[in-house]
Amino acid sequence: MSARHFLSLMDCTPEELVSVIRRGIELKDLRNRGVLFEPLKNRVLGMIFEKSSTRTRLSFEAGMIQLGGQAIFLSPRDTQLGRGEPISDCAIVMSRMLDAVMIRTFAHSTLTEFAANSRVPVINGLSDDLHPCQLLADMQTFLEHRGSIQGKTVAWIGDGNNMCNSYIEAAIQFDFHLRIACPEGFEPNAQFLAKADGRVQLLRDPKDAVVGAHLVTTDVWTSMGQEDETAKRMALFAPYQVNRDLLDMAATDVLFMHCLPAHRGEEISLDLLDDPRSVAWDQAENRLHAQKALLEFLVEPAYHHA
Repeated sequence: MSARHFLSLMDCTPEELVSVIRRGIELKDLRNRGVLFEPLKNRVLGMIFEKSSTRTRLSFEAGMIQLGGQAIFLSPRDTQLGRGEPISDCAIVMSRMLDAVMIRTFAHSTLTEFAANSRVPVINGLSDDLHPCQLLADMQTFLEHRGSIQGKTVAWIGDGNNMCNSYIEAAIQFDFHLRIACPEGFEPNAQFLAKADGRVQLLRDPKDAVVGAHLVTTDVWTSMGQEDETAKRMALFAPYQVNRDLLDMAATDVLFMHCLPAHRGEEISLDLLDDPRSVAWDQAENRLHAQKALLEFLVEPAYHHA
């Protein structure tokens, strides 16, 4: 049986995605009740980090330990990948020793090439194109607080970055309407928009995007690797700050999310994470639970068929 990978939300069916996030809620309940549940005993996850991380590393490492397995942290400094060993060779060797591999990287092609040469599941922990694990957490958080997101309206405010691309894929897979408000020249990747089939609306004015929205979400204005553009971006994005006044224009039961880390006073007002409509802390915690469900989904079946 060939390994199932999770490089994008499109690697699963809509039904599988919903079952993973529902399973995330069940696993969260088990942990909250102190129930020991170790389906991945003796399984090992390799974690390759080309980009720094707080939530991704913590959630995958803690998640594997809680599921009874182990996780190994690998930075480019610690591996031959950083010294130019071909990705394909690394994938062949690592996948003979590990039960799954999570990669947090720059070029999305690193993931696709690794996956093509891996005999075990490969998970996208973030690439310049996509951040699908964050979307599992976001969708779990919405489900917990408001029920199904199907048919609802989501507003993305700010940069058309990897998170925005993943929101486009989520709109397709979870069947919601997405409005994206971004400055000219900072639109999401056209290839993702082309797949969206009328579910996505591109706007310039954040007010137009948030009117009646059930979920408002944003991200930092300058992502990793773009630091030299910071001053230019600060000026262009200033009108795109999400604050309480902007949220007031959304639906009365709106939720606010941010994938963190947040730059308070930039993409969000200083007080926004303390607003009762913000669920950013639940969202961050749910990285743990959603990814545990994902690991169980990808790694466990491989042993029933091995």
